[in-house]
Amino acid sequence: MLNLVLFGPPGAGKGTQSEKLIEKYQLVHISTGDLFRAHIKGQTELGQQVSQIIADGNLVPDSITIAMLEEEIKKNPQAKGFIFDGFPRTVGQAEALDAFMASIGEEISGVVALDVTEEELTQRIAKRQEISGRADDAADKLKKRIEEYFSKTIHVLPYYEGQGKLSKVNGIGDIDTIFASLTAVVDSYKA
Repeated sequence: MLNLVLFGPPGAGKGTQSEKLIEKYQLVHISTGDLFRAHIKGQTELGQQVSQIIADGNLVPDSITIAMLEEEIKKNPQAKGFIFDGFPRTVGQAEALDAFMASIGEEISGVVALDVTEEELTQRIAKRQEISGRADDAADKLKKRIEEYFSKTIHVLPYYEGQGKLSKVNGIGDIDTIFASLTAVVDSYKA
């Protein structure tokens, strides 16, 4: 089974590249952002909690996020693999994900980090916000999310680097060029 973590700050292109990876490798996409938005839209109890946490610009607690991920994985027993988008964001989450994957006889095959400058991120998210109107793209929330990534989330990379599972790909440029770089890395995980 091919299990990937696609890593990068808000606006790095994780969603765009995930779609292409899913199609090529027939993976099940698990995006914590999509899970959160689905619960918010469905106005579930969890969605109401998550809505307030996100509105405040904070990260959703590990316990809520991990429970949702486990539920999604269990819904797909015939999957060829999974691509995790937006998770893990802390070393604690990475450890919990590894423990859960081990409990079902699996592991993370590799972690691909999309490298994008802060200037490029700001431009991309401003454009995305104009198009989608997503509340989590508002300027003040965006700044907080990018700061959160560079101050906290980025520390997950050494965890995977220590396992020999981390690869970095330049996330600036043509979408198809970035995808070609990504597939070269993913194919090396399958070898």
